[in-house]
Amino acid sequence: MNFRITLRLKLALVALTLLALPWVGWRYVQEMERFLLEAQQQALLATARAVATALHERPQLMRVKPAQNDEARRAAEESLRQATERAEKSGQPVLVEEIGRESGVSEQQSVAEIGAILRGLERSTSRIWVVNRELKLLALTGSLKQAAAPENGDGDGAARLWRDILARIVPRPAEDFDEALDADVLATGREISRALLGAPATRLRASADGRAVIVSAAHSIWSRDDVVGAVVVEETTHSILAVRSQALERLLLTTVVVFALAAAVLLGFATRLSNRIRRLRDEAESAVDARGRLKRLTSGSRAGDEIGDLSRSFSAVLEKLAQHHGYLESLAGRLSHELRTPIAVVRSSLENLKLESDPAQRQVYLGRAEEGLSRLSKILTRMSEATRLEQSLHAEARVRFDLAEVLRECVSGYRQAYPDRAFELKAPALAFVVEGSPDLFAQLLDKLVANAADFGRAGAPIRIELLRAGLYAQLVVTNAGPPIPDEVRGRLFESMISARSERAGSEPHLGLGLYIARLIAEFHGGSIGAANLPDGSGVSVRLTFPLT
Repeated sequence: MNFRITLRLKLALVALTLLALPWVGWRYVQEMERFLLEAQQQALLATARAVATALHERPQLMRVKPAQNDEARRAAEESLRQATERAEKSGQPVLVEEIGRESGVSEQQSVAEIGAILRGLERSTSRIWVVNRELKLLALTGSLKQAAAPENGDGDGAARLWRDILARIVPRPAEDFDEALDADVLATGREISRALLGAPATRLRASADGRAVIVSAAHSIWSRDDVVGAVVVEETTHSILAVRSQALERLLLTTVVVFALAAAVLLGFATRLSNRIRRLRDEAESAVDARGRLKRLTSGSRAGDEIGDLSRSFSAVLEKLAQHHGYLESLAGRLSHELRTPIAVVRSSLENLKLESDPAQRQVYLGRAEEGLSRLSKILTRMSEATRLEQSLHAEARVRFDLAEVLRECVSGYRQAYPDRAFELKAPALAFVVEGSPDLFAQLLDKLVANAADFGRAGAPIRIELLRAGLYAQLVVTNAGPPIPDEVRGRLFESMISARSERAGSEPHLGLGLYIARLIAEFHGGSIGAANLPDGSGVSVRLTFPLT
């Protein structure tokens, strides 16, 4: 079975270009996330600067008496850990005085100011702590965890199912993570090291269990020209991740909706387009019936799109084929009519020639037979004349000649060839130089004059007028007589078209004269047309040629 790429499949492949939309959306979300992260770092750095400004020039707050032995030092560190955990749960700041009481280390200093400052700048999603130059934690307040929001149980089963699907595709940040402050953070924190060197800095690090990303900003605490400590403000990136998750959920929902709508529209369009093309194909296949007759296509013929143009083009081709087919059907009768008389003359003359013994009478019958053969020869010659002319036009040499001069010579010859016809020539005494072949132009005039003589009314003159119209020369041949029939008015210069009725005479007529005239006119870059006179008294043939 051969695989075909149908129109529906092609449109489906084109629809895949819509995948660029979610990719662009994803890139936008990434840029938004980077921008929000930079904004968060700057906000934390501003908070750290504000706390450090309140602690400037207070070196007594940064002094802590060191432990006397290793056991006391370990007890102080354990007390710091426990106090830190209580501060993270309660949100109250842990001060050096409290740590000192629990560890047995006494320090007489006023620490109430640090607690007041930290409580004044405390934020629900931030953790603030202060260290001195010895990397000793002096105070800590706040928590990195947000208060758990109540779950929204509203919505039907479909809404909950959709939320579950989104949660699997776009995971939200974990609310439960280890926010404990390890001792390594103080020793390895490069933002703290830079702050203690006098330069504010920010840092990204993972939580102890790796389930959250923590953003920290540190700022120096100065006393005169010395750095005596640092303020560190921390937050998680959960707020940014929540915004990113919401954006991705909306992007996913928009992508699904857009793809569904695009698929429906494209599928409907492809189906309609396929049906129109299929109907046009079926009509084209049945355009020729069993008898060989042609009919016009109707599918899409009134549409203004490309299929309508195709249908109208097919109809035009079929109409021309039908005209040609009609001519071929009538050609047999026309040839039978044209050939019947000369063949009958030849046959009867030969039969009489066999029976006649008188030499004089035999010569009469022999002359009639020769006339019949001559007419048969003319019929064959005229049938092949158009074909020979079409072939010879491609190789015909072009020269510049005076159309008026050729016209005057031809009209002079017509007065002798048609002694029973009067010719009226009206042409200015100017040169009408055109490019082409004077012999072919004379042949064109022969066809027009012969046609005018055959259809012209007896006694009425044939008028020939040459005039200039801008850069063009116009030649008009007019004869009085019957008008052009309506059935052939638009096809008079086509091949094998004749408006002649059954006429007596010896000359055969196959409807090729005006067709040959059109070929010659087009060879000269001109055009030809025929119209009835306004009063219906005759016919006027007008030719237009470009002057050189």
